[in-house]
This record gives sequence, C-alpha cells and structure tokens, in this order.
Amino acid sequence: MHHRHQAHRTDSARPHSDLRSPLGELEQVFLALAHRAEPLTFPAHLVCDEPDRAAWPVDRVRTHLAHPSTRAELREQTWRELVRRAQTLGEPWDMVAVAMTVPVLRRMLARLARPAHLERAEVEQEALAAVAVTLRSVDAGTGRLDRELFAAADRAVHRLVYAARRRTARETGQTAVHLNRLCSMPHLECGGSVDELTLLDRAVEARVVDVAEARLIARTRLDGEPMSRLAVERGVSVRQLYRYRHAAEQRLADHLRRHLREL
Repeated sequence: MHHRHQAHRTDSARPHSDLRSPLGELEQVFLALAHRAEPLTFPAHLVCDEPDRAAWPVDRVRTHLAHPSTRAELREQTWRELVRRAQTLGEPWDMVAVAMTVPVLRRMLARLARPAHLERAEVEQEALAAVAVTLRSVDAGTGRLDRELFAAADRAVHRLVYAARRRTARETGQTAVHLNRLCSMPHLECGGSVDELTLLDRAVEARVVDVAEARLIARTRLDGEPMSRLAVERGVSVRQLYRYRHAAEQRLADHLRRHLREL
C-alpha cells in the first residue's frame, strides 16, 4: 500500500499544509512566542557585536544565528546560553532551543533520500526527538553545541531510514508482493480479483484489525491523508498514532502471509 507524498513549501508565510508537519507545528509555536504582545527575547550581545542593543525577539536571534556573517565565537556563546536556559529553566526555553534548529533541519531533511513509504512527518518527528533528547543531556560547556544537536538528528533519521529500508526488503518485498498477488488472484468465495479495500474489509471480518485500524490504514496509506489530521480527530499524538498503525499493519502482514501459505 502506498500513500501520496505531498511536497512542502518553505517560504516565510507558512501555508496551512505546513501545519501538518511536526516542524511546521513547532515553527508556529515559536513564532507566536516571538510576535506576542510581550515577545520572548534573548540578550542581543550574545549573538551580535552591537552592545547597545539590550534584547532581540527569539526569531531575530535565530535569523542572526544562522547568518554566515555571524562570527563563530558569537554563535557558540549563543548556543551555550540557549542550552543552559533549556536545561535549567525548562519551558519555554527547551522548546525555543529545539526550534532554533528548524531551518537547518529543513535543509537536512530536504536532502535526505527516504523510502517513499516512510512519511515525512515521521522523519521530522524523529529528528526533533533526537534534538530534544540531546539538548537535555549534552554538556553546555561542549564546543560547537549546534553540531552536537544536528549530528544527533542526522544519526536518528538515518537509523530510521535504514530500518525502514530493511523492513521494506523484509516485509514490503514479501508482504506487498503477497498483497499484490492476493489482489490479483481469483478467489472462490468472490469469483474474481479483490482490491486493497476488500482485503481490509476481510481483515476486519476475520478480526485481524478492527474498523478503526482499517480506516486508519485506508485513509493514510490509500487516500494519502496526513497522520496529524487523524491524530487531532482521535485526540492522540502523531507518534502514538504511528505506533498504532504499525501494530495493525504488522498483524495484517502476518495474516496475509498465513493466507498465502494456505493457498
């Protein structure tokens, strides 16, 4: 089963579709903090050579932080203070520190060669989780803290891609082929070939998956609906919904393999 890949834009005016991604959702929260009536600010002298400037909104700090003209020592002391605040003050600084990585993560993930069946949102979530975990544990005195964070994200997404490719080779290479075979084979009970929705219906009848799981698979894999939309509908996190779908698809794959052995 496949889902449609939806391209995303990266212009400053975030489109509604961007809210369907973990990076987009984090970006909206970050910008809201920077543009509220009393914006969240950061000492300007840590990131620029203008001592007369007391403080900047956090989004301006991020822009300056990423600019090529910003000296390495200023960039390093900014990251050191960001990590210190995240570790000692918690919210909202832990979220702000993670959000500071979003522009680089976007570029990094845009270059990532991921399997078609591995959803963009899942990769983004993995990258952000790696940054957040590293942010809590990294030594604030370490040099080039930003590299530590980006390296952790890079390792995490490549592990995810590697695992997805192995799973594809092991299961999609077998189960998806099995699925295609089942869809195209004539069956005595129906007198013709079946499609993926019919197979899902039969899996529900056989109590392999329940109705909610079948609908989740159909809407995300066949219709291409974003997981974030369904997570909102069901009142659960996107990550929890991925795990829920994965468990259902594993049972479905096992069921298909057993069915093929019986033919």
